Amino acid sequence: MYEQASNQFLALSKQAAETFIKANAIAVEGFEKLIDIQLKTIEDRVKVAADLIGQAGEVRDFEAARAAWPKSVSLIKDSAEKLYATSQEVTGVLTKTGEAYGQLFKGTVDAANDAVVKAKTAKAR
Repeated sequence: MYEQASNQFLALSKQAAETFIKANAIAVEGFEKLIDIQLKTIEDRVKVAADLIGQAGEVRDFEAARAAWPKSVSLIKDSAEKLYATSQEVTGVLTKTGEAYGQLFKGTVDAANDAVVKAKTAKAR
């Protein structure tokens, strides 16, 4: 009897460790995707801002400032649109990560339930 309980405990411990490892892999993968999205967005925005600063540095009079104004407004608009698109992409990654966690833990619970049912069936015989 002790051997059976010990074996069940070891099996559950092994399953818990495997689930933990898989959960960590899912988290790391999601984190990598989020960092990649953020870095690409930052890189793009820095390039655009640097170009605008370079053009603004060439402004010498009021007419040149007036000509540069639409570009700065366009930069703000583009940045807001990019922020929205990035937030949507991040939300998608987080949703997929959450779904992967759900599937992982559903499988774990189903496997645990199957083990309990098998143990009860074996005990009833």
